[in-house]
Amino acid sequence: MLQGEQVLWGRMSGPDRRHAVGVARDTLRLLGGDDQPREVVAAALLHDVGKVEARLGTFSRVGVTLVAMAAGRGRLLAWAGSPPEGGRMSVRNRVGVYLAHDRVGGELLEAAGSQALTATWAREHHLAPARWTVDAEVGAALKAADGD
Repeated sequence: MLQGEQVLWGRMSGPDRRHAVGVARDTLRLLGGDDQPREVVAAALLHDVGKVEARLGTFSRVGVTLVAMAAGRGRLLAWAGSPPEGGRMSVRNRVGVYLAHDRVGGELLEAAGSQALTATWAREHHLAPARWTVDAEVGAALKAADGD
């Protein structure tokens, strides 16, 4: 990993890191071996890094996910609103950041100097395959390995 990516990795929770290692392992298997480019492995390991900015624990994340499934992600995002610039985030704002972790992760990875595939996959990993700009084979392996 690049230095900036290592810093972000260190901010991720234990459960998120364990999930990411599993995604990386399965991605490599699906793509046919360990000889994949560094940025593919980084994309697998850091696709959920935007969640660190939400600062929500496991039970809160589960609750937000269930409410988003019931009420609709867009509706819950609209309710949550945008975090204040430089101000303290409310729980409501943190819910919004958690739901937008794909966009937030892409921004964090760009700022960390990640290669394009790594930042793009973080941003696109919840989109429909028709909307991906990453290589279709790589995207399909990353998505299948992620399982969500």
